[in-house]
Amino acid sequence: MALPEAWSDRFEQGLNPAIERFNASIGFDINLLQEDLDGSVAHARMLGACGVITLKEASELEAGLESIRAEAASGAFRPVIADEDVHFAVERRLISLLGPIGKKLHTGRSRNDQVGCDLRLWLRRRMDELDLEIHRLQISLLIQAENHHDTLIPGYTHLQRAQPICLAHHLIAYIEMLERDKKRFVDVKRRVNISPLGSAALAGTSVPIDRLHTARTLGFENIYRNSLDAVSDRDFAVEFAAAASLVMVHLSRLAEEVILWSSDEFSFVQLTDRCATGSSLMPQKKNPDVPELVRGKCGRVFGHLQGLLTMIKGLPLAYNKDFQEDKEALFDTVATLKASLEAMSILMEEGLEFSIDRLAAAVESDFSNATDVADYLVAKGIPFREAYQIVGGVVKRCIDEGILLRNLSIENWQQINPLFSEDIFEKLAPKQVVASRISEGGTGFERVHEQLRHWKSQLNETKKMS
Repeated sequence: MALPEAWSDRFEQGLNPAIERFNASIGFDINLLQEDLDGSVAHARMLGACGVITLKEASELEAGLESIRAEAASGAFRPVIADEDVHFAVERRLISLLGPIGKKLHTGRSRNDQVGCDLRLWLRRRMDELDLEIHRLQISLLIQAENHHDTLIPGYTHLQRAQPICLAHHLIAYIEMLERDKKRFVDVKRRVNISPLGSAALAGTSVPIDRLHTARTLGFENIYRNSLDAVSDRDFAVEFAAAASLVMVHLSRLAEEVILWSSDEFSFVQLTDRCATGSSLMPQKKNPDVPELVRGKCGRVFGHLQGLLTMIKGLPLAYNKDFQEDKEALFDTVATLKASLEAMSILMEEGLEFSIDRLAAAVESDFSNATDVADYLVAKGIPFREAYQIVGGVVKRCIDEGILLRNLSIENWQQINPLFSEDIFEKLAPKQVVASRISEGGTGFERVHEQLRHWKSQLNETKKMS
């Protein structure tokens, strides 16, 4: 039995072979095979339920589609360039299996609404997988934070020493960022989860179909109200790429800190052999390849976002072949983000060892407790701006003399201002400086313990729900 061509009898000649290769998307949209089969099964069931085809024919179509699924699993389903795309590859194989009945599957639909459906189903599943990867990274950060609930680390602004903070507090900041990322994906998923099926090429169809039937079967929350919008909407792809870019931003910020912390200049962490590489020339080197690669891979995800925006910015309604370019961008964005999340989780789980002694020495050797001296004077009744100027002068004096604030004697302090007493030395101790930050969300130990309890409960609950 002769198999159908992709185009109608209006065409008398075949494509130039180079154009055929250029036009085909089967090389990458085969990734949508499972979703294409799912959508086609739902479509067949709907056609049967609506009486467009018989229930027996619908059952035979479903069985044929499941046969193709089995062939794909075994490796027997091998589309070629002549199939053009995954949709036509499935249809051609279905017709070869079922004969004329297979030709009925495409009733009431177009590849325009079909590909929109496939892509949404694919992205919906991938977003669930990404949610699990983000959760894993949050858990790995939480474990590190719990292990270092009383470890101090210098806090920075402008990459200059600012105030000592609790290391757990620093790590929890990334858990917070990742939680926003998860919520962004939840919001994007609402707009991914709308069915375009039944919009056909652009104007709907005269076939008496039931769009809500296929939407319910496939787990969509709703259907597009406008057929033109349905087949031409790629906003959800752009939104996903934007949300994915923000995840990469957060991963890159964490990666940059790990790179800095592992340098000899900081020496706040040591990289384990499990997550570091060496140099082909310099035997002493241990390189932070994992965070460097994550930082570098941001560029490709950002690029895909820009590419998607550029692709759709001038397209007239409705479907245009330009939309073929959305798939590789989304496929690579998902793959890159998933791999980066996994790599950073492993890095947090087994790739880092914090240098406790080095961190302790770091918070003892600077002027990051200067604000606490100003606060001390404020508590004695001196206006903050006046106290600020006093302490600035003290810091300048210490720098000139090559000493730290803690090296000043009580006599020195009282010469500066008689309101100083022996308790100033307790106020200057790094642990006390950190403990004093008692405002909600602050780095004080009690506040950090509150944050740890919150996230332990939140992440465990999320795990149960998933």
